[in-house]
Amino acid sequence: VQLQASGGGLVQAGRSLRLSCTASGSDFRLNAMNWHRQAAGKQRELVAGITSSGITNYADSVKGRFTISRDNAKNTMFLQMNSLKPEDTAVYYCEADYITHTPTIEVGRVWGQGTLVTVSS
Repeated sequence: VQLQASGGGLVQAGRSLRLSCTASGSDFRLNAMNWHRQAAGKQRELVAGITSSGITNYADSVKGRFTISRDNAKNTMFLQMNSLKPEDTAVYYCEADYITHTPTIEVGRVWGQGTLVTVSS
């Protein structure tokens, strides 16, 4: 299973961006999916998560501004980011827990490559 993140870019403070993360592979099912971010010189932090049934959780710093969602039919997760602030500047990574059934049952976790979000003041 592989994850591909996209949608990052340069925006002004107060504007919006939508990140996407699409999984590819053979005969797999995604369980919990998460967005993390890492700003320069800081540790990676969990931004938001969503279970396979749609239960969500958010870091306090993004509550009310970011919305995580997923389209299970398309194996894709989204992060709608509104009212962006300069402190949201970071590389955003998606991560997912998965189960594959071919050739044997395997449970694992996979990370995407990261997409850079830069918010100017």
